Amino acid sequence: MKKIAIFVDVQNIYYTTRQAYGRQFNYRKLWDIISAQGDVVFAFAYAIHRGDESQLKFQRALKHIGFTVKLKPFIQRSDGSAKGDWDVGIAIDVMGIAKDVDTVILLSGDGDFDLLLEKIKKDYGVTAEVYGVPALTARSLIDSASVYHPIDDDLLL
Repeated sequence: MKKIAIFVDVQNIYYTTRQAYGRQFNYRKLWDIISAQGDVVFAFAYAIHRGDESQLKFQRALKHIGFTVKLKPFIQRSDGSAKGDWDVGIAIDVMGIAKDVDTVILLSGDGDFDLLLEKIKKDYGVTAEVYGVPALTARSLIDSASVYHPIDDDLLL
């Protein structure tokens, strides 16, 4: 059975599905689709911790589905901007796990991950799949994926 690892850039998926469709992503449906293709041996959801009740409820739901939720604190800068980026953390985890699986699935539209996908395909021979909102996913990320899955109505609540 194919071994699969899932890595979700929660903030990216939240904002891109909201911007493109005004709707939320259906993590349960995603899990059902992917788990039918093999054994999900790792599943990480990377999020920002603000501590509000709706966010805590969402994190509990992700854990119930089967994700390990990794949190970083929300940082509000003095100029009013905010920081909460998981790109390096996701890349480190992908590099550490890719050698132990057949397929790496990344949910993000962030083009910064294109080099990561190219590297794990070359070094570990894995299939690198990407789920992203078509209008908001970097062309370089789509091109670096072995398989690109557009997020559309089927994966929305």
